[in-house]
Amino acid sequence: MNRLRKLYTTKYRKELQKELGLDSIMAVPNLEKIVVNCGVGEAASNSQAIEDAVEMLTLITGQKPVVTKAKKAVATFKIRQGDEIGVMVNLRGQRMWDFFDKLVNIVLPRIKDFRGLSPKAFDGSGNYSLGIEDHIVFPEVDPNKVQKIRSLQVTFVFTSEKDLHSKAFLDKFGFPFKKHGN
Repeated sequence: MNRLRKLYTTKYRKELQKELGLDSIMAVPNLEKIVVNCGVGEAASNSQAIEDAVEMLTLITGQKPVVTKAKKAVATFKIRQGDEIGVMVNLRGQRMWDFFDKLVNIVLPRIKDFRGLSPKAFDGSGNYSLGIEDHIVFPEVDPNKVQKIRSLQVTFVFTSEKDLHSKAFLDKFGFPFKKHGN
């Protein structure tokens, strides 16, 4: 069992129940899944781009991503309906907790000029999204073999539908939110 998952089940869950004033332990917010997404805009002109993105996300997450396709044609971007335009991974269970641990304790501290994450990036349904501008901050990526720097979007999906509960969950794990003065 991952150390953060163990910490959550043995300690943080009960603390969150008290702090949030919840009647049932089942009402305590929990991490349901983490979605990691990478858009590949140049895929229309460069067929190798999708393969590079798939390889990169597989390396970072430990799980093979799904290639996403355009739902509509957009003439200004030269995209036709059905074109491959990105890759994404849904992480659950052990892989999700491993990725969460790596993100909080290794990746975010390695970001250049990092001043914290916005506490306003909740979607109103208890989910939190953040963007990572370059993927080379992940320890698995060898910067010497990188063809192009890619950005990622990471979304944390919680069982709770309240932003306040999800933020309390992330605070317990030391998520680096910006302070009011920054």
